[in-house]
Amino acid sequence: MTDQEDPSPYTRSFFAAAIVLGAVLICGALLLFAGTPSTAAPTPSGNNSPTAVNVAPAVPVVVKSCGFPVGDQSVPTAGPAVDSWEVSRRVVVPRSATYGPGKTDPDGFRRCFAHNPTGAIYAAYNAIAALNDQHQAVATTRKLMLPGPDTNALLRAVETEEPSEAAVAAQPAAFRIIDATTDRVTLSLALPVEDQYMSLTLTLVWYSEDWRVISPKPGDQLGAPFSQHRDLDDFITWKGL
Repeated sequence: MTDQEDPSPYTRSFFAAAIVLGAVLICGALLLFAGTPSTAAPTPSGNNSPTAVNVAPAVPVVVKSCGFPVGDQSVPTAGPAVDSWEVSRRVVVPRSATYGPGKTDPDGFRRCFAHNPTGAIYAAYNAIAALNDQHQAVATTRKLMLPGPDTNALLRAVETEEPSEAAVAAQPAAFRIIDATTDRVTLSLALPVEDQYMSLTLTLVWYSEDWRVISPKPGDQLGAPFSQHRDLDDFITWKGL
């Protein structure tokens, strides 16, 4: 299969529903590639490379440690243990007393995750839920994204755009760790699209006592690169539905 990317501009509606729009826009393409083996997402480059991270504070957000132990730094080879699966902003997300989230803000944003690869997986699933609510796009940008010039540009964009009611919630079904260090985890999340799957890529960086998502460059897509898959053979199935 080949990757299909959404050329949508960098706006509030794209930010809050980018992962959903990507899924919707490739639905037809999935049928065209039904006879082709699935393609795993390539290792991200550009803004997702270690040298491209700019952590200069731009949006002042104070996030205190929630007291989770650092714990096991190994990369999970199976779905992590879950205390419960809960609905957050129309997405079913995991909760654990070991990995987080340790706190939920009044607006529903879930934060404070363990400083290890498993905590990053928990954070990524909850990030998908946070991105689902376009009415909270500005607050989500401040709380979720890694501070820096790209997040500043994203914030300026979402502040001027009206939310759309057309987006459909995106539900992660599986994950695959692409690369993991103590303070940086890149992973691919698979989401169902009709009878197949699409995957998106997120890179999370440990910053201010929590995991933050690296913003795309202005004009680029949040979640890129995307890939199409007939099954979850290359992933670890992990879902609450």
